[in-house]
Amino acid sequence: MATGKPIVLSVRNLTKTYRSAGEQIVVLRGVNLSIAAGERVALTGESGSGKSTLLHLIAGLDAPDGGEIRLADTSVSDLTDAGRAALRRDRLGLVFQQFNLIPSLDVEDNLVFQSRIAGRHDSAWHAELVERLGLGGLLKRYPDQLSGGQQQRVAIGRALAAKPLLLLADEPTGNLDEATADDVLALARDLVARTGCGFLMVTHSTRLAATLDRRIHLHAGLVA
Repeated sequence: MATGKPIVLSVRNLTKTYRSAGEQIVVLRGVNLSIAAGERVALTGESGSGKSTLLHLIAGLDAPDGGEIRLADTSVSDLTDAGRAALRRDRLGLVFQQFNLIPSLDVEDNLVFQSRIAGRHDSAWHAELVERLGLGGLLKRYPDQLSGGQQQRVAIGRALAAKPLLLLADEPTGNLDEATADDVLALARDLVARTGCGFLMVTHSTRLAATLDRRIHLHAGLVA
């Protein structure tokens, strides 16, 4: 863990169980982890180990059964649905394997979407994102006119435009070829370093995980 920097994410004794076909399925059994500002962390584990569940809980997209999630000084676990939605809008950046761009908006409007609704649009930072992500010639195109790598660069730019405390990414390179995945992740690493936010990325790739500062491995619902 990065030393001397504030903790942006703290997860303590997190548990989550689902019911399926009348059976209790324990997914998380007491997960503990912390991420500091500016720290870039890979979350690995076999399928079914709870990686995506953990990410969704941190993002407030689902509620845990027990334990605590703190984003800086805010207890995510104590928030209402409206409070969690506000947290995602104002303090979190989210990037998924499916790019989740808004098809009716061009690249320019997709990029500024979250920063505008969060009330933190920064024209200078927007211009830097456009340049660093290589999107200058694509701003008036729509998502269906972009390659997969271009769409994911837009998604990363949108997530970082509001300068979140924490960027969460769930298999962000899963739909990309290896060379494009390397390029996209290198951009994400550099931009995260530029903003100083924390970065937690779910990946199946040990090769990509090795490019981040630290790796957390989930096994059978626990940090191994």
